[in-house]
Amino acid sequence: MTSDVTLERIKPLLEKVERALPEAIRLRHEIHANPCVSGHEAPTAALVAAALGFADAPDVAGGRVIRIGASSGPSVAIRAELDALPIREETAAPWSSSNDAMHACGHDVHLAALVAVAHALADEAIPMVALLQPKEESVPGGALDMVKSGALQTAQVQAVIGAHVHPRIRAGEFSSFPGIMNASSDEFTVVIQGRGGHGAYPHATADPVLAAASVITALQQIISRRTDPMEPAVITVGSIHSGIAPNAIPDDAILTGTIRTYDPAHREALHELIMETVGHAAAIHGCTVAIDLRRGEPALENDARLAIRLSEWAQLGGAIQSEPLRSCGADDFAFYGQVVPSVMAFVGSGSGSAAEPELHSARFLPSDEIIREVARVMIAGYLAACDQM
Repeated sequence: MTSDVTLERIKPLLEKVERALPEAIRLRHEIHANPCVSGHEAPTAALVAAALGFADAPDVAGGRVIRIGASSGPSVAIRAELDALPIREETAAPWSSSNDAMHACGHDVHLAALVAVAHALADEAIPMVALLQPKEESVPGGALDMVKSGALQTAQVQAVIGAHVHPRIRAGEFSSFPGIMNASSDEFTVVIQGRGGHGAYPHATADPVLAAASVITALQQIISRRTDPMEPAVITVGSIHSGIAPNAIPDDAILTGTIRTYDPAHREALHELIMETVGHAAAIHGCTVAIDLRRGEPALENDARLAIRLSEWAQLGGAIQSEPLRSCGADDFAFYGQVVPSVMAFVGSGSGSAAEPELHSARFLPSDEIIREVARVMIAGYLAACDQM
């Protein structure tokens, strides 16, 4: 893709993005200063819809599905997430939040870039659809709600494009490739029921705290000893709650955690192993368990042709292709790929420093310049989809 005709195709669109950037940056600051957590994004959705020129766009599953351009015919959707995280911000930015919520995953950048891209694509023959998606940070995610709403079919969406900032990639670079980029994600809650009593007489109790320790250790051994080391998989226990007194053995303990893997069959096998392992580990200590296992997102798998074409267009537009970045992170964008061809790209926001704040850090704050980089990749994805229509 090096012909003058091809270059002439993307260059005017990037110039339009450039003209839209000042307003996009202002919008990013407003969104960032007023974050809304999952399930409560109505103010953000209304703000972005108005910036797109569609203040009256109807609510769709808590978000918006806004068609830019011709009212009928096949379209290309570009997704941006509305929700923030329940994190107290520590960036000291002049436009930082003050409501114990924070755009610590770059969604404010994605939304601002989407608005700039929408202005650039307004006159294109193939309409763009702005997917303003809620609840990306919750399980199973707002993308599933949007798919179930039928809005993609109503808007005649033929492909969905996504871009996500990532601090492990240098600014100016991107990563998009065929196949799996992100893992499936499921959550579990384990309630261990014991028999409490005095800490001085443990023999008269069934100690759920000790059982919880055994359960946590046993869960990690599923990965180290019962999982093929060539298969990416993670089991993380993220919380443990039990007891209130130092000299009392409580009646129960509650654990919560997450399960990540790439392969659907491996996912099912891990679910079975967890159910089996937790029960046995607790029974050794005379305790019983109740397990609630909640399915989240499937693995995110890029459409091969879209990924290759996006990469070609992005590089023509000046972005640099980084080494492939596969992750055991998860994104409900995966649900779009189950109904239409879809592609996600990671867009670099990093400086190369080992001390770079990670996604979901209270100190994560991509530069405003990254809005341009995300928009460039979104434009590349749009053109990649148009190539196949």
